[in-house]
Amino acid sequence: MTPIPQSDPPVEVRMAEIVFPNHTNHLGTLFGGQALAWMDKAAFLAAARFSRRTVVTARSDQVDFKLPIRVGDMVETVGRVVKVGTSSMTVEVELITEDLHTGERKLCTRGTFVMIALDESGHPVAVPRLPQA
Repeated sequence: MTPIPQSDPPVEVRMAEIVFPNHTNHLGTLFGGQALAWMDKAAFLAAARFSRRTVVTARSDQVDFKLPIRVGDMVETVGRVVKVGTSSMTVEVELITEDLHTGERKLCTRGTFVMIALDESGHPVAVPRLPQA
């Protein structure tokens, strides 16, 4: 099997979900808790992929719910490592809906998560620097 080239280290992850009725509240819109779970998962994957380490969530900063997300919408969750400290990584996460029939896309939710890389003993460990643009 031929390896697929990628940026080193990769700074972004994309996930896709479909909103089913069990993800929603009584108004038929995505539960905030479900949105946060998808966002935290994307932040985890982006930080772990970037650092090639076990990571944990240290903080979720401001999360802005701009537009409702409805049953049947596809949701693309995009996590990007945008800042790196010694062992911490700041990951910006966006939830973008797409109507599968029209192709219309909307940014619905945006938030920032701080993830910490851990060594095998569970202690913070240094992470790579961000690639220069």
